[in-house]
Amino acid sequence: MTVQKVYHKVYIEDFEEVDYHIIAIHTSLEDYRLAYFLNRDLEICLSKSNVDIQFQVKKGKTSFARFTFEDEKKVINWDLIQNKNEVVGVENNAIQDLFSNTKNTFSSSAYLLSEFKKVDFFLKIENAANEINVSELVSKINAIDNINMVYSIDKENIKSKNNLIF
Repeated sequence: MTVQKVYHKVYIEDFEEVDYHIIAIHTSLEDYRLAYFLNRDLEICLSKSNVDIQFQVKKGKTSFARFTFEDEKKVINWDLIQNKNEVVGVENNAIQDLFSNTKNTFSSSAYLLSEFKKVDFFLKIENAANEINVSELVSKINAIDNINMVYSIDKENIKSKNNLIF
């Protein structure tokens, strides 16, 4: 009895692209305060996710805070994601001798979407093709105190789209 191997080719075009909008938010607010104001003004219910978004960076791992809301009536997923995070670690090649007991530490910035380094948070809205008026959302968010700037990002301008798959 011989076993016959069956191979299937999968083409990227076979997958339907997920419909989503990305809104960039520049603010000095802490993530939980921003989530509170978005909940209040957009009438949604973002809550802190138990699972942060984690990425491997050159000198270690980093994670980005995430707040989520799944609107079951409209079948829309909302995600508020931190864009910037500090990576602090200890260098492995630190020189230690008999007279010193110090370790070299480093600190560097990591970004969820590195092409948008000045953005503090992203609001990702999935499955909202005809349900959401993005320009109206941007206006509502821009009216929140301590929001410096808000704008919609064209998906075609995002180079690191894979970082938005979660």
